[in-house]
Amino acid sequence: MKKNLFLLAVFFILLTFLSACEKKKDKGGIKGIVYKPVEKIYVYVYKEGMDLKGPAFADTLTDEEGNFSISLPPGKYLLVARMRKTGEVAGPVEVGDLKSEVIGPVTVPEDGKVLEKNIKVFQKIGETKDIAITSPDLSKKTGIEGRILDADGKPVANARVHIYDHIQMSERPKFVSSPTGPDGKYIVYLPKGGTYYLAARDKFGGPPKVGDLYGRYDKGTIEPSGVVVRDNEILKNIDITVHKVW
Repeated sequence: MKKNLFLLAVFFILLTFLSACEKKKDKGGIKGIVYKPVEKIYVYVYKEGMDLKGPAFADTLTDEEGNFSISLPPGKYLLVARMRKTGEVAGPVEVGDLKSEVIGPVTVPEDGKVLEKNIKVFQKIGETKDIAITSPDLSKKTGIEGRILDADGKPVANARVHIYDHIQMSERPKFVSSPTGPDGKYIVYLPKGGTYYLAARDKFGGPPKVGDLYGRYDKGTIEPSGVVVRDNEILKNIDITVHKVW
């Protein structure tokens, strides 16, 4: 009987010790300051090997003095700071937005140590291939234009067209337009002709959520309709109707 009680006591001591070790691992992380400093800028954390333009492993907002702190399990991570003028959490970084260089890889150890990494941000002053070009440069003649409309046929402002090259439309869009104005018009210049599939929405990141505006370009079919664009052609009047997701 005494032997059984002794073994039981040893078991509980080992269990408590292992639990404490596990909790200690979870307390590691990264903290620092985002300079200028910048208030309410998002710091995104990616595991090494993740797509830096896709959903982050974790993210946090800086405080009014630019400080941030985030708890992470042991591993290697990359950090990027971004602040979009629209206030959105996800989506391409546009001209005038703030962003940082990629920081890392940063190794969070198993001993629970919190590392310090300060991040400097700068303002984006030029376009990239990930954002639809809206310049009137006449050398860019291949593209798609139209309007984003609501169920009543009225123009929708602050929505974007997402362009895919696969009918499943499940991967990241290849191109994203700039936000529409009050007239609902958009134009997307493309590097070459081809068959493209279009969706319009007012939010970025992940599948559409309840309350979001979303619609795909189709010709009355269940599947999205492909849009065939020829080289050196601006395909016009490709209007997309969006509906509120319920």
